[in-house]
Amino acid sequence: MNTIFQQWMADAARSTRSGQLGKATQTIQRALREAAAAARGGAPEAAPPGYRAAPHGADDPLVLDGLVREIDGPEPAPSEGPADRAPGGMQERWQRASFSHQGRTLAFRLYLPPGPADAAALRPMVVMLHGCTQNAEDFAAGTRMNLLARDLGVVVLYPEQTQQANAQKCWNWFKPQHQRRGRGEPAVIAALARSVAAEHRVDPARIYVAGLSAGGAMADIAGHCYPDVFAAVGVHSGLPQGCAADVASALAAMRSGQGSAVPPSRAQALPTIVFHGDADPTVHIRNAEVLVESVRSAGPAPAAGAGQGAAHVTRGRSARGAHHTRSVYTDASGRDTLEYWQLHGAGHAWSGGSASGSYTAPDGVDASAEMLRFFLAHPRVVP
Repeated sequence: MNTIFQQWMADAARSTRSGQLGKATQTIQRALREAAAAARGGAPEAAPPGYRAAPHGADDPLVLDGLVREIDGPEPAPSEGPADRAPGGMQERWQRASFSHQGRTLAFRLYLPPGPADAAALRPMVVMLHGCTQNAEDFAAGTRMNLLARDLGVVVLYPEQTQQANAQKCWNWFKPQHQRRGRGEPAVIAALARSVAAEHRVDPARIYVAGLSAGGAMADIAGHCYPDVFAAVGVHSGLPQGCAADVASALAAMRSGQGSAVPPSRAQALPTIVFHGDADPTVHIRNAEVLVESVRSAGPAPAAGAGQGAAHVTRGRSARGAHHTRSVYTDASGRDTLEYWQLHGAGHAWSGGSASGSYTAPDGVDASAEMLRFFLAHPRVVP
């Protein structure tokens, strides 16, 4: 990472800690635009070396991702560069542990950024939910979330689905027992987030959840079920909470965005940012549209109404030429509480990710950076 980029990200971190979220957002956006313009170039390949098409068929109906990376040997650590130690401070850490709740046990990886050993300020945290067939290391490498979080002082938590719970390691977003508060996977994810937050001095008003594909669907469920834990939600190539109740309706929703189940109305809406490729062959883009409409039509969130007016629409392209349309909705107080990024020509992959991980589209807009920018601008209002 170049020195100028580090300086910008340090400025953004200072602005965030001092409560100047608007200034922090502008600084992050500028830093990432300049870094992308300086570092990226050339046409992307259709699929990076070492990738193969994921199997789809009657025996494998719920693999939600289009590419599977074949990794030979040990997987690389997702954070780039050496683990620096701040003067008189704590070292950057990448930990593995497990957590049990209500008879369920999840392994997880935890990224802790470097910082002063006696820091009084609480840090934000992002919970990242991987897609099918992925694990924490792969998801961290592909999204580059640790690299971005490092300079912003953000803790990143990666729960891992077990193969015992789902043969393809998908989060079970399509089963009713995993769509409700106090039960199943949403309950253990929320409990894990609370536990890590308490142990590692995380700000309870700045805990966020995001995911890809099945992980995106579960992120929406977790946020919907636990608005007292999560301040905002990021959904990439996912599906709305309650759109399916079994395998048949899950497949129908994935293929056309119209499952047999009807997403329930939301009593309140968390700030939400959505990314979806309009050429996604695995999860139809109609799912993103339904999710956006369900957030818009929800009741007011604490101290903020859901976006109700017409969207402010802008069109743009990434440094490598991938086009997108960004729609921003504001709440009754004028805050931007809902963003929808339609990725033109994009398939089922994390936009702007790294080819060192699976399910990534390196040519696209940087979804990780945009999610962090959106999240840090939306702390939860604690009663």
